[in-house]
Amino acid sequence: MAAILSTLALTIAMAASAAPAAAAPAIEYVATINVGSGSNVEYFRIHLVQATDITAAFANMNKQSNRHPNGRIVRTGPELNIGYSWHIDPNDVNFVDVSIAACDRRPSEVERGALASGRYCPWSARVVQMTPLL
Repeated sequence: MAAILSTLALTIAMAASAAPAAAAPAIEYVATINVGSGSNVEYFRIHLVQATDITAAFANMNKQSNRHPNGRIVRTGPELNIGYSWHIDPNDVNFVDVSIAACDRRPSEVERGALASGRYCPWSARVVQMTPLL
């Protein structure tokens, strides 16, 4: 009996000292977003890294929410916003109910530098696709 208890104690001690299981890898997404309608529709992409932004983007895509993205414009290249010379900072974007008019434009107007703000917040934005980045 003592040998069984000793083996059990050793097994418990070894399990307690084992390295913790690796955390599940974070999943990031690229949200493809349309702005405008009809012949005036344009598309752009946002790299989403925060769980709250990903959840909000899915809610927008599934028409459960009309919250629109509001993010800081970065003009150092497209990152994942292919076709443009800018992207939205993935660490400075939120989906919001209301934004100021100064940041509500089409992606092509952001490209031309037509915004009076360093943020982009297209009110008519609708997420049309969520693509996971692994």
